[in-house]
Amino acid sequence: MADKSFAHLHCHTHYSLLDGASRIPELVNYVKQQGMNSVALTDHGNLYGAIEFYKECRAGGVNPIVGYEAYVAPKGRTDRDAKKRGDAGFHLTLLAKNNKGYQNLIKMASIAFLEGYYYVPRIDKEILKAHSEGIICLSGCASSEFSDFILQEKHEEATNLARWFAKIFKDRFFVEIQNNGIPIQEECARGAIDIANKLGLPLVATSDAHYLRPEDSNAHDVLLCINTGRLRSDENRMKYGSDQFYIRSPKEMYKLFPNQEEAVKRSQEIADTCDIQLDFSKRHFPVFSPPDKKTPEKYLTELCDTGMKERYGENPPEAAKERIEKEIGIICRMGFASYFLIVADFVRFATDKGIPSSARGSACGALVSYVLKLSHVDPLEYGLLFERFLDPNRSEAPDIDIDFCKERREEVIAYVREKYGEESVAQIATFGTMAARAAIKDVGRVYNIPLDRVTKLCELVPETPGITLQEAINGNSEFKHAINDDPQIKELIDIALKLEGTNRNAGTHAAGVVISNGPLTDYVPLQRIVRKGDESQRKEEGVITTQWVMGDLETVGLLKMDFLGLRTLTALDNAVRMIEKNHGVKIELNSIPLDNKETYDLLQKGDAKGVFQLDSSGIRELLKRMKPDNIRDIIAIMALYRPGPLEGGMVDSYINRKHGREKPVYAHAVMEQILSETFGVMVYQEQIMQILNQLGGIELSSAYACIKAISKKKYEIIDKRKEEFIRGAKERGLDEKTSSDIFQLIVVFGGYGFNKSHSAAYAHIGFQTAYLKQHYRPEFMAALLTSEIEDGNKRDSLVMHIDDARRGGVEVCPPNINLSDSDFVVEDGQILFGLRAIKGCGNNAAAEIVRNRTELGKYRDIFDFCERIDLRLVSKGVIEKLIKAGALDCLRAHRAQLMHLLPRAIKGAVDRQHDKKSGQGNLFAQVTETTAEEDNNSKSVLIQVPEWNETEKLKFEKEVLDFYFSSHPLTQFEKEIRRFSTHSCEQLRDLPADHEVTLGGMITQIRFMNTKKAKNGNTRYVRCRIEDFNGGVDCVMWPDDYLRYKDEYQEDRVCFFKGKVERTRDEPGLILQRVFSVEQASKELAKGLYLQVSLGTNKPHEINQIAEILKTSPGSCPVFLSVRDYAKNLCVLKLGRAFQVNPNRFPVEELEEILGQGNVKLS
Repeated sequence: MADKSFAHLHCHTHYSLLDGASRIPELVNYVKQQGMNSVALTDHGNLYGAIEFYKECRAGGVNPIVGYEAYVAPKGRTDRDAKKRGDAGFHLTLLAKNNKGYQNLIKMASIAFLEGYYYVPRIDKEILKAHSEGIICLSGCASSEFSDFILQEKHEEATNLARWFAKIFKDRFFVEIQNNGIPIQEECARGAIDIANKLGLPLVATSDAHYLRPEDSNAHDVLLCINTGRLRSDENRMKYGSDQFYIRSPKEMYKLFPNQEEAVKRSQEIADTCDIQLDFSKRHFPVFSPPDKKTPEKYLTELCDTGMKERYGENPPEAAKERIEKEIGIICRMGFASYFLIVADFVRFATDKGIPSSARGSACGALVSYVLKLSHVDPLEYGLLFERFLDPNRSEAPDIDIDFCKERREEVIAYVREKYGEESVAQIATFGTMAARAAIKDVGRVYNIPLDRVTKLCELVPETPGITLQEAINGNSEFKHAINDDPQIKELIDIALKLEGTNRNAGTHAAGVVISNGPLTDYVPLQRIVRKGDESQRKEEGVITTQWVMGDLETVGLLKMDFLGLRTLTALDNAVRMIEKNHGVKIELNSIPLDNKETYDLLQKGDAKGVFQLDSSGIRELLKRMKPDNIRDIIAIMALYRPGPLEGGMVDSYINRKHGREKPVYAHAVMEQILSETFGVMVYQEQIMQILNQLGGIELSSAYACIKAISKKKYEIIDKRKEEFIRGAKERGLDEKTSSDIFQLIVVFGGYGFNKSHSAAYAHIGFQTAYLKQHYRPEFMAALLTSEIEDGNKRDSLVMHIDDARRGGVEVCPPNINLSDSDFVVEDGQILFGLRAIKGCGNNAAAEIVRNRTELGKYRDIFDFCERIDLRLVSKGVIEKLIKAGALDCLRAHRAQLMHLLPRAIKGAVDRQHDKKSGQGNLFAQVTETTAEEDNNSKSVLIQVPEWNETEKLKFEKEVLDFYFSSHPLTQFEKEIRRFSTHSCEQLRDLPADHEVTLGGMITQIRFMNTKKAKNGNTRYVRCRIEDFNGGVDCVMWPDDYLRYKDEYQEDRVCFFKGKVERTRDEPGLILQRVFSVEQASKELAKGLYLQVSLGTNKPHEINQIAEILKTSPGSCPVFLSVRDYAKNLCVLKLGRAFQVNPNRFPVEELEEILGQGNVKLS
């Protein structure tokens, strides 16, 4: 029996999306371990995994049989009579015998999505007939049409269907039988065998494999529950009925079919006939057609010549001429001329249409990018390297990533579709996978475990990118205890470990677009992304994407590009338009003087909220320390503000050397030439490449490969490059020890090196935003606020920017239907609140309100408003939200009155509009619409309605704006909060885990809960949210602490809290340990006033100023100076009694003006 061969021809992987638990690498390895030399991939309705499968099989010495389990529509692919998913399509197993069959699979899998999608992607018999060449067809599982006829005892219909398949596929049609331990398969097999014998058709035995081993059946069952949204305890849910849907060994297959050995053996015979040979060396890039029948190479050269003159004048410098000639030579030799022309063409389109764009990343290192105006950073000026962008020794296409205005990016993609043909352009697929936390949440939901317990488990998984569940368990003893102490949690985690990394859904890549030479379906299967549950999907709806991810597309030789939407470009464009409208000044962003002193003054003060890439609190502090005074400092900051350089002391070295407190040391004159720009600190990858090249003679392209090896700790490559470097350095006069020491420096700091091209591109955009903030603050802040409207997750940013505008002396006016636009705009130096920023008031409603006011004038009252607007666009619910936000305060009534009158106003408006439509005039049509009697009536009603109190008013504002506008419940406690809080909610984002903080704010969203396991008999604990002026933070207080402070927890109460920062999620949380009333805080938290002083930042005269300020509020609270020197050493000095202050009265604002926000704290 052991020598009898078998091949699995019916296998599902996790690309069957929540109906397959096998990963492809594991599948291939397992098949090989079981002694099989071939395996087929037959996922439900798609070819998502085809390329990964092919590559893994080839690498593992296994014959890849690419196939898929197609859905065949009962009537036709355009028919939509089915009432549920199970009736929409029958299953059919299709395998590619050869390359032609593989091409036909791609065509069918594409048509299924683009033409036949209804519940599932479907083909029909017409498509099967048209694309049968090179396809092996198996009659299918128990859900096939063939089996359905058998189960309904329609044997004649089943026989006729088998005849049709045999006629279409000839000797490539096989009757499929299965035995996964469920009775329905036995019934199907009996009928199938009879028909096969009757017609003389060959049988083949398969195992409908959805997971690798029997012990994986529980995980797969949970996957089905996740798929269908059911609990595992639900008896009526979808189940497979056995634990036998696994990858069986050949021995097991022969044992299962004792009377059908030939059918089992035939699986291997079929596998042996399958031979697909994919050639990944071919490119299928689109061909750009230059004018006048020029070659792409000639046209690219001409465009670069023109661009050189535009960038450098009629006589470009020799260095530029030599560089451009070299770059064009390499580009043309490598066959990428068309690629550059394609990018240049759609960037030109964007420019012509006024759509802001800019290259990012390594493409900025190419002079070709600069002269073609893809990039606006001169690589010669900033020492950027072409070889960092394009390696002449490798065949891969370079990446040219272009940022576009986020709101108009789709216009550029539409242009590309029109130019190269709809059939040649698509967006790129991506897959949502179950990461560690997602797996816990999904499995917890299926097991109906209380949400709070699941959330607590998720919080035990660190937010480290890419961390696995097993790594989280290994690194956390509390996690291990939770698993060992509770069998239910252990089962949850066991299943989650098996499902972690499984594909959950298909989506669309945020920026990727693929363009081919001819129809894409000649090379790649396409799909139309359909939201689950949207069964009304029509073929012309949805986004067309590839079925393969970006890496697979590159493997098969297709050209992928990133069309990135950058919100900052949108904000800059809107700001420039407002500035021109309000000031008559047309600003060319790329011509802004980069030596503008006022802009650097702004940055040196840390006033960089809203400035691109420079607005986090940590980087604002770095700006104050560094005091940048040229664009190269900004480029360096972009590269240095990362964990490696910060922790490795590179940032401190840069700052101290810049300000003359340290002297850089260079091991060689070449090192000084390369590193002097960054004061001897290896900041950029390009610098390291130049050192390797100029001192060691290593080619620049090889130097970049060395840097990648260093960052990935590939010591074999590193050692090889070290020998090469020492040998080359010796030829240039360096002794072995010096060259070895230099290389060791490269190894230590090379892993921290950043792409200077990317830094330079983003530094310029950052400077542009800073320039506008300094010189045109109202317009810049209005544009910035507008850019945040669409992102519902960034309401805290909206609050922060409004606060920042006000701090900068720019008033932000409340929403007003008679003044506001859809977006935030500026009038007379003030920002008018954008109507779209009110929750529930969408684009159409806001546009209708503004349009009507522009055409017919301001609204007189709520009756006039309701009669004039289109109530289909501005519904009753929208108007209620506008009232709550204060947008109708201008209508001669307070908010409670307006809410009271709204139903009457809407009814009157509907009746009036109905009369107009039906043509019923009235005898008094020429009388004004609002009669004196109506005015009197409305006034009498207004008088009878009491105003909302301040609490109600603010509650409603918070509801529709996500923040308080007209006032703030914390306003009366603002001084205390600023004095006694060590941090604001916003600042918690930059703090590490377990950092102790004192926070003042309002308690909201209180939820009292119980733990399953009691400590000291206490099970009750509380979760809540603390909100201050800058945002909010989710908090928890565990049972022992809660017992002491339970009486303090009242909704909307203002208190102070001591706790530790929790970093288990993307947003920080707080574990609370103590709660103080405002009265207690002034006693408990005023033990000392701490002033943080930095020798690198604060000048001697400022210390004298501080002394004078302290004397203005004498008291009994001691004052301490926390002084940090240039090496970050800390010294705390207690000042004398003469400088003690009153903790309730000292002028915190004046002290912060000198020391900076956050550097004046009571403790």
